[in-house]
Amino acid sequence: MALVVQKYGGSSVADADKIKNVARQAVAAREEGNHVVVVVSAMGKTTNNLITLANQVTDSPDERELDVLLSTGELISSTLLAMALRTLGVEAISLSGAQAGIRTDSVYSRARILGVDPNRIKKELEKDRVVIVAGFQGITEEMDITTLGRGGSDTTAVALAVSLGADRCEIYTDVEGVYTADPRLVPEARKIEDIGYDEMLELASSGAKVMHSRAVELGEVYKMPILVASSFTDEPGTLIHGGASVEIANKVRGIAHDLNVAKVTVVGVPDKPGVASAIFEPLAKANISVDTIVQNASINKITDLTFTVAKSDSAKAMKVIEPVVKSIGARECVSDTKLAKVSVIGAGMQTAPGYAARMFSALYEAGINIELITTSEIRITCIIDEAKTEDALRTLHKAFELEKGL
Repeated sequence: MALVVQKYGGSSVADADKIKNVARQAVAAREEGNHVVVVVSAMGKTTNNLITLANQVTDSPDERELDVLLSTGELISSTLLAMALRTLGVEAISLSGAQAGIRTDSVYSRARILGVDPNRIKKELEKDRVVIVAGFQGITEEMDITTLGRGGSDTTAVALAVSLGADRCEIYTDVEGVYTADPRLVPEARKIEDIGYDEMLELASSGAKVMHSRAVELGEVYKMPILVASSFTDEPGTLIHGGASVEIANKVRGIAHDLNVAKVTVVGVPDKPGVASAIFEPLAKANISVDTIVQNASINKITDLTFTVAKSDSAKAMKVIEPVVKSIGARECVSDTKLAKVSVIGAGMQTAPGYAARMFSALYEAGINIELITTSEIRITCIIDEAKTEDALRTLHKAFELEKGL
């Protein structure tokens, strides 16, 4: 029998009726002759509600205890789905991340999967059961529960698909696939039929919420095909794979945006060896990821150094940097959290000129100021005023004629 791993997001299991719908879809996959493993997220807004509850108890929840608390959301949806499947006459069992053999490092709230021991799942599949795994979580060598960060259930699903040797991994959500832009903000956005791992990774890393970036990384490393589709319709989704795209290569494939961005500027930095290391090493030790880095030209051996972090990390970053500012003799450190990233992405950009010029010109004509710019071979990202995000998305989508398709 073939093996398929399905993942259902929070909107797909938001209430009892939707959980019953997921159960019917799992049964349908089973009736096609597949062994089925289902990974589920927490129901609806459960994770947000648990975070709110923790913050009502304390201003600074302990990271270990918060991970234990948040892991319960996925346990609820997985057990309810198992019950729904049994009601349909199908043998099913729910497993926590730990019971499913998902081992992680010890970085709470954003743990990385170190390995998967699939033996328990294989034994349950041999009993002809549908196995439901609580996503978003794992366990350390010290037997502590960890969570993988927002969207981590995608990573759980792909990691299980790889370790079990599944034929494919299916990610079900509330949209019908990967779009050229967020269809909620850009009505003209078009669903993409298929997309390569590299382009999808850039979209996910740049803010596209439909897939978790680490899940795409895993898929690319192990060449696991990933289908992104809606759990509410029968419309074909988007296939993420490593083969050649059926669409024209020499073009922008999508526009992504990210509101979770903050800018930190260290003002009056002495321009001398070791200063950059003194700033960024403490951030790394605090598990704060730094994105765009810009250093101004030195004047009289004094410069300004600007970098971006996740908005959710901005307060923590400022707390880490403030003592460093004094130690290196800089003047001050300031932050701005009312920013957003907009990115144009496409593999064709690395072989054809003019994409950056078109992007900058379109934003200029729309009256949108660019604060910072960063690029990769297949991506151009601009940091802009958060209030201009929707205008920027629509402007760029039109400028690159993404609504036209093939």
